[in-house]
Order: sequence, then C-alpha cells, then structure tokens
Amino acid sequence: MSRRLAAYAVCIEDGRVLLALAVGPGGERTWTLPGGGVEQSEDPYDAVIREVAEETGLEAVVERLLGVDSRVIPAGERRPGAPEHQNVGVFYHVRVTGGRLRPEPNGDTAESVWTPLPEVARLRRSSLVDIGLALARTLPPSGHVDPVPVGGLIQH
Repeated sequence: MSRRLAAYAVCIEDGRVLLALAVGPGGERTWTLPGGGVEQSEDPYDAVIREVAEETGLEAVVERLLGVDSRVIPAGERRPGAPEHQNVGVFYHVRVTGGRLRPEPNGDTAESVWTPLPEVARLRRSSLVDIGLALARTLPPSGHVDPVPVGGLIQH
C-alpha cells in the first residue's frame, strides 16, 4: 500500500468556496480543494499555505484546523498496476490575504475559481471537497466526519 500525507485549504468567502481544477495524467478533470502533498520534513500548516500559493496564485493564512481525514483507495480503482493507496488529509480553514488567481505554472492545476456553494453539488469533484465543506459546516469537536461515498460526480 502506498501512503500520502496531504494538507488541504477550505476557503469560503461570501457564499463561495475556492476550488482548483486538477487535470490527471489521462486528461480527466476534477474539481478539488487547493492543497496537496506535504514534503519531507514540512509541517502540514506550512504545506497548505505553500500549496494555495502554488496552485492558485493567492496568499493565504490559516484561520483554524478543521480536521483530519483518512481514506483508502482500492487498487482496482487506481491506474493499472498501482497498489491500494491511503491518503491522510489535514484540512485547514484559510483566509485569502492577497495575490491574484492564476493557473498553476507547469503543474496539474488548470485553473482555480470561486464557486458558489450551491453549485458545488453539480460539479465532477474529489470527495475531498465534500469532506472539507462538511468539516467547515459542522466544526466537529472530534475533527472527523463520516466518509463520503464515491460514485457519480464524486471521485477519489
């Protein structure tokens, strides 16, 4: 099994959430939260700020920790030959302090947009979006929400 530690930004302003359009190796396009892998020796707190800047061009500050999610993607739902994968995500509520939206230079993020919250349900998106929004909406003392079922518009 492969494993990844990642940090994700949940940024909600004026009834809109900041989403990033990730383009996979096969060209598949999925909306997700800004964020990604924590580098060797990096603190997830620092990683989420770095990832927001890299993927969106925006500067942000962490307002609070929302929670942690762990999900396993079965090998059969990954590219052929890839092992089962565990993603451990640390979710932060962030606030934008500056910068300008732009695509990620030489990266996997084609664009980032402010999306009205009611429109999110109609998007092809990562389950990370639903998890982050649930954490932001409910602020559970445990920092944990139920897993989001994958299928239809909701992807791994």
